[in-house]
Amino acid sequence: MRQTNQTQVTEFLLLGLSGDQRTQELLFTLFLGVYLATVLGNLLLMFLIQADSRLHTPNFFFLCNLSLADLCFSTNIAPQALAHLLSRRKVISFTRCAAQLLLFLVFGGTQCALLAVMACDRQVAICNPLHYPSTMTWRVCIQLAAGSWASGILVSVVDTTFTLRLPYQGSNNIAHFFCEAPAMLILASTDTHTSETVIFLMGTVILLIPVSLILVSYGRIIVTVVRMRSTESKLKAFSTCSSHLVVVILFYGSAIVTYMTPKSYKEQEKLVSVFYAMVTPMLNPLIYSLRNKDVKGALRKVATRNFPCRFGVFH
Repeated sequence: MRQTNQTQVTEFLLLGLSGDQRTQELLFTLFLGVYLATVLGNLLLMFLIQADSRLHTPNFFFLCNLSLADLCFSTNIAPQALAHLLSRRKVISFTRCAAQLLLFLVFGGTQCALLAVMACDRQVAICNPLHYPSTMTWRVCIQLAAGSWASGILVSVVDTTFTLRLPYQGSNNIAHFFCEAPAMLILASTDTHTSETVIFLMGTVILLIPVSLILVSYGRIIVTVVRMRSTESKLKAFSTCSSHLVVVILFYGSAIVTYMTPKSYKEQEKLVSVFYAMVTPMLNPLIYSLRNKDVKGALRKVATRNFPCRFGVFH
């Protein structure tokens, strides 16, 4: 569907990842499995953190917030994508597209900030363990979490405003499976230099600044660990950071490719967005669960309490 030059676009056509029917059926099965795993994994992780008092620590408080952001992030995209994979007419109204873009940036921006906060938390725990209780108080943790959500909202409002204020009066075919700013800017029927500049600056704020904080934090952690005399202490310190570092690399690597180069949006970047929009939210709880003995201990405790006969071996 195309609009005349005098008519504002009222709906968009999401072209998706492929026009081949068999490929779409395969993608539906794959995306459905990924989304279900994302929902179950993040809900389970949040439940375990709430249920086990041993996990009532700043580190797991931030992890619980990250799981909530992951869950909302994926839920904002996956159901619409799944419905369109089974539909011939992959249409989304301008209003729903705007809402999807807004929420996508809110939850994505919050994830970026939370990952930086978690890196700073690990730095204090490893580099200044004696001052950790007095530094990472619950008041400070709540303020940091609230600030992370506030930063996501701020970046989202700015990016969404500068994306949607443009006139869309030509093609309404979005070469993507959800409404994302770089893919939408291509359709604007006017010069997009200002909007691209603003999105780049917001990308610097919500991507590069947190990445810089993470690099500084891990730099200090590495220096501290190298100075440790005990090999056991070194391994313990690295093990507490390894899960977070893997998540950081997976999420930031793919997000920076898309949002720091909006003008050069290409077909391959659409595939990159699949990774951080669909796959990473599923991997986060899996990575933290498999690599954290406290989470595995909480799971065994819950399993033993609810299924004593079947899981009696855990006693």
